[in-house]
Amino acid sequence: MSLATICLAVACVLPILCAGLAKRGGIANRSFDNHAPRDWLAKQEGASARANAAQLNSWEALAIFGPAVVSAQLGHAPPELVDGLAIAFVALRLVYVGLYVADRASLRSIVWTLGLLVSLGLFFTPLFGG
Repeated sequence: MSLATICLAVACVLPILCAGLAKRGGIANRSFDNHAPRDWLAKQEGASARANAAQLNSWEALAIFGPAVVSAQLGHAPPELVDGLAIAFVALRLVYVGLYVADRASLRSIVWTLGLLVSLGLFFTPLFGG
């Protein structure tokens, strides 16, 4: 299994971890409503609301990153290049989530842009031969 494939698996789990971050305070103080979790999340503020927003954005980012990794691998791009970009994407997404929860909006936007560029770059890696 390639490092890029492992990174894709990590990227698939990241939104679920963000959801856990969003819900942890409510679970700890027993205010979380598992009968209507989306309604409960919609009422949250602060770090919980930002963690939920990071969850939603992580799903959106996955919709570009996943096909980009598969496209690069099917296009016989250099594995080292694909692996390096995939690792960079996951690292950027972890930083992004941390910045989102910490309410560092400007830095978060920069990191988001870098992650998007990495994902888009993966589509072009087959041009570098394999």
